[in-house]
Amino acid sequence: MSGFKPRDWSSHAPYIAPDYKSTILRGPTKPLMSLSGGISEASGPVFARAAVRDLDWDLTRNGRVNGEPIGERIVVHGKVMDGDGRPVPHTLIEVWQANAAGRYVHKVDQHDAPLDPNFRGSGRCMSDENGNYVFYTIKPGAYPWGNHFNAWRPNHIHLSLFGPGFATRLVTQMYFPGDPLLALDPIFLGTPDEAARNRLISKFSIDKTEEGFALGYQFDIVLRGRLATPMED
Repeated sequence: MSGFKPRDWSSHAPYIAPDYKSTILRGPTKPLMSLSGGISEASGPVFARAAVRDLDWDLTRNGRVNGEPIGERIVVHGKVMDGDGRPVPHTLIEVWQANAAGRYVHKVDQHDAPLDPNFRGSGRCMSDENGNYVFYTIKPGAYPWGNHFNAWRPNHIHLSLFGPGFATRLVTQMYFPGDPLLALDPIFLGTPDEAARNRLISKFSIDKTEEGFALGYQFDIVLRGRLATPMED
């Protein structure tokens, strides 16, 4: 599409990945059609700063009812970039995740793990004029997901971005370094290229670690192009 780097599909998981069983049922079985893009794909939607409320960016505080959430506090930061490595300013980033025990605040999640009354597990932030973003949260726990015998999802955070247009839409997952479940996870392994998979793993950041409060993790996001952050399949 004019104005945007083409997607490198080897950086993204296929629509149907047999080891990720639900993709067999929901993935397209017929060849996809390529449609020419117009101004609606190359621009918008545009979100104002008002789209982010005071505590949306701090998941350690935005769900408090009668105390602090339980778990390890972390601060996640990074830069949103386009296919040429240029910063993407003022873009909305939505995040959601399980709590420290590995459970989502959702009626469908019936995992036998406790809910945290002071953690809702969702929030949003915006990149600044230099493409930088930051949010605070609790490190999510692993959880069973029924894909196969003894299947557990690695610790991860979901992120959703539009970027400057619908053509840069990206939904992805951020993982943590050193997680032994990564080598066993069909969703993570569904991204065929190892170098691309590594772009899904955050980096521990002592520079952003806040003494006595939270460990820091860096997760840069590239919306399109050869070094794009892989999409969820």
